[in-house]
Amino acid sequence: MNVAVANPVVSAHGLRKAYKKKLALDGASFEIAPGRIVGLIGPNGAGKTTALKAILGLTRFEGDLKVLGLDPCTQRDRLMNEVCFIADVAVLPRWLRVREAIDFVAGVHPRFDRAKCERFIANTQLRPGMRVREMSKGMIVQLHLALVMAIDARLLVLDEPTLGLDILYRKQFYQRLLEDYFDEEKTIIVTTHQVEEIEHILTDVMFIRDGRIVLHAPMDEVGERYTEVLVNADRADEARALQPIDERALPFGKTVLLFDGAPRERLAQLGETRVPGLADLFVAIMKGTYA
Repeated sequence: MNVAVANPVVSAHGLRKAYKKKLALDGASFEIAPGRIVGLIGPNGAGKTTALKAILGLTRFEGDLKVLGLDPCTQRDRLMNEVCFIADVAVLPRWLRVREAIDFVAGVHPRFDRAKCERFIANTQLRPGMRVREMSKGMIVQLHLALVMAIDARLLVLDEPTLGLDILYRKQFYQRLLEDYFDEEKTIIVTTHQVEEIEHILTDVMFIRDGRIVLHAPMDEVGERYTEVLVNADRADEARALQPIDERALPFGKTVLLFDGAPRERLAQLGETRVPGLADLFVAIMKGTYA
């Protein structure tokens, strides 16, 4: 399913990218509306990073792609005035000091707010004279985030931004992202394997598998469309007759079945119902059971 939107921040149709004999993108099509936080989720090798590279103008591709109305390949200089990117691996030179990083970004980006950046850093353990080589990975991410959040960009792209961080840093990262950066004028695309930690901040989700978008929906729609039912052994066959898209066994003879579009009132007669978490939905769809 693709979500059609007016004045999309990203509009992609039939994206195709091959590395030797491997298709990284295989006709991927999607649109992203302004003011949304979109989770791009898929297994390793599914095409997530290639899709982000295409959006950022970092790789050539077949198909049609516009980002903020611009061609990311031929108009990348203009696009980068409106886009910020945080990757999974910090690339700051180890000799660089905090104040030098601030000076550099202030010198190259016209929409950087030095005072805002310094306010963000004041709430961390970072100090102006500290060098990158003296920082933990978490502190480097804090510096990255402070530099990026101080840029008035319309699109923020995050590729596994909290990889390798402990749970405290991860929670702080996403909380600050919501409190200090995001508003209705900005759009965020984030990829991560820690699905449970971001689902509460997402407005939309996209699952990508084998270079294709296999689910693209607002989180509200996901909550209305999918239902999990916990059933006892004596009701399992009755529940299976309603054609679940996935099931998993629990101790003591209980089974959890996942349904797509089944009447929730009917399911409630069979057992305890709930909206599935994104992680469980992701596992079910990536199993190939989703039709």
